[in-house]
Amino acid sequence: MKGYKGNKKVALLFSGGPAPSSNAVISSVALNFINEKVPIIGFFYGFEFLENYDINNRYSLLENIHYEVLDFNISRIRNRRGVYLKTSRSNPGKKISKKEDLKDPEKNKKLKNILAGFNSIGIGYLITIGGDDTLKTANYLSLMGLPVIHIPKTIDNDYFGIPWTFGYWSAVQSSKEVLLNLKADAQSTNSFFIAELMGRKAGWITYASGIAGESVMMISSEDITDPEIDIVKLANEVVDMILLREKNNKYYGVVAVAEGLADKLPEKSKPTQKDKHGNIIYGSIGVGGILRDKTIEVYKKRTGRSKKITYKQIGYETRNALPISFDVVLGSMLGYGAFKLYKQENFNSMVSVSDNFSIIEVPFSKLIDNKTLLTKLRKVPKGSDFYELKEALSFKLID
Repeated sequence: MKGYKGNKKVALLFSGGPAPSSNAVISSVALNFINEKVPIIGFFYGFEFLENYDINNRYSLLENIHYEVLDFNISRIRNRRGVYLKTSRSNPGKKISKKEDLKDPEKNKKLKNILAGFNSIGIGYLITIGGDDTLKTANYLSLMGLPVIHIPKTIDNDYFGIPWTFGYWSAVQSSKEVLLNLKADAQSTNSFFIAELMGRKAGWITYASGIAGESVMMISSEDITDPEIDIVKLANEVVDMILLREKNNKYYGVVAVAEGLADKLPEKSKPTQKDKHGNIIYGSIGVGGILRDKTIEVYKKRTGRSKKITYKQIGYETRNALPISFDVVLGSMLGYGAFKLYKQENFNSMVSVSDNFSIIEVPFSKLIDNKTLLTKLRKVPKGSDFYELKEALSFKLID
């Protein structure tokens, strides 16, 4: 497959929130292309500058300011925290909701800017590292003629088409340490904590962190069967657990909840704060704090006593945690996988792995609905062994 407009250089960019082992992925992608003497260009801050490229402004896309030619020095970053290429949540395909929109000059303007920017410096191929919005943008660009390979990234682990996303287990490890610290505090003070963890749409990180961090209760959107949360009902369930533990002389514990519960709040209570790219900031509403306040109220009403329950958000500190070895190897394998798909000309696909980290190519057509252009989501299946494990290890009586 020929590169876009016959160009031969490869572009690499990272978009969305940071994740542990991001630099292992970036390093591995780059080194594999460099070893084969294929020019690879790293773009800073995702699509931030590219979506605003102006063909009439020679300063809108400059080397070493907006991008750099990657070289063997990239080998030094494999275990480094953060994102070497920087990142942003710019979403150039936000106005696209159907295929016809890709031909609408008003709706495809930012995508056209990206293609023009790439063409101006000889980019013929693109490798994206990012979440579902980045995958959608990658798909839009592929439908517009750019050969694209996508590497899945989210610490939430809710990506369809891959068993574990890089950085997930490092984020779990980081969250576990915080939860265990909170447990020790709770045990010392005969109190409870409600800890809100990351997880916009699924409970993977909340359940795994809660299991590893010895939480007494773990709650995510998978546990809420109704369209909306009945916060009073949920608070009563938490109080039931507290009273059961107190009956057995256990006056402490940590409840882990997912930030994505905010999406099931009544419309008037849902988060409205957005970042500069228009993305909802789920943590801004503090759904764990809402649950804490209602739990204190219900406990007082049912017992006539007060109970110390502290709300704690665990979020940003997990996104740049030191990557564990599993994630460094997984990330490096996914980076190599992007190069492998390029060599095989398997474009417009996502890199995934099977047993023993064998590379799998997953076409965009299996990840994205052809009519709505929406990406598929992978929740924790209710009744699955992983879900039942978190239920079994909710230590209501023992720990």
